[in-house]
Amino acid sequence: MFKKLLILAGVVAVAAVVAQKVRASNDERALWHEATTSPDLR
Repeated sequence: MFKKLLILAGVVAVAAVVAQKVRASNDERALWHEATTSPDLR
């Protein structure tokens, strides 16, 4: 039983790290898009 809980905790931890990296990548991509697009001066 303890072994299953340990494996489940590991899977949850890996999923959290992957989700954090994906979120950080999306945030960085959005910043680069904002920084490299020309401003709308209409």
